[in-house]
Amino acid sequence: MLRLSFATGTEPGKWFTRFRDRTAHGRLLTTDSEDPLAELLDARADLALARLPDPRVTGDYHVVELYRESPGIALPKDSELTLLDRVSSADIEGEIVNWRTPADGLIDIPAVREGLQVVAANVGVVIAPRPLIRVLSRKQIEHRDFVGDVPATHIALVWRKTDDSGGIQDFVGIAKGRTPNSSRQVAPKRSAREKALAKQERRAGAAGVEKRARKTRRR
Repeated sequence: MLRLSFATGTEPGKWFTRFRDRTAHGRLLTTDSEDPLAELLDARADLALARLPDPRVTGDYHVVELYRESPGIALPKDSELTLLDRVSSADIEGEIVNWRTPADGLIDIPAVREGLQVVAANVGVVIAPRPLIRVLSRKQIEHRDFVGDVPATHIALVWRKTDDSGGIQDFVGIAKGRTPNSSRQVAPKRSAREKALAKQERRAGAAGVEKRARKTRRR
């Protein structure tokens, strides 16, 4: 069994499906967490899909960066700023900023959530990773890309070097785009019945092709 904790604001469902369908590592137990690294540090998870930077990630861990998150801004639904595709620092001069990504890049999800509640009440803005804003926003909130002096955040897979395993390596490969035909991936074993059904399907497909070919020749 592989235990994976993933950060709020990420949507790794397609990777979970591919891991279950393509590999034979047993059960995949997943948890949506505001702090997946805490679960990794406490050994409640084998692998974390985490938001970086984070000073708790030391040389004892493997880190595979997957993608960079776009900075975003949350706006009241009726704000004139929603007319813009991208909002800059100059555009929000005079606005109340309920929360913004700090200089160290650390994202305080409870604080972001609290700030969004104020935005939903038609007061001020929140600047944070846009994928996180998208997940946490209510109907009264719109979000846009933010162009300004905001530290970048990244989503990465993190795990203890001492816990490296085939299951972890296969999940990392899938998240990085490894195809089902990769020789590095452990394919799921099929029962004799599954193999027989697959053989029947191949024969039926071949027969169908031949039948259509005969019809074409008669025309």
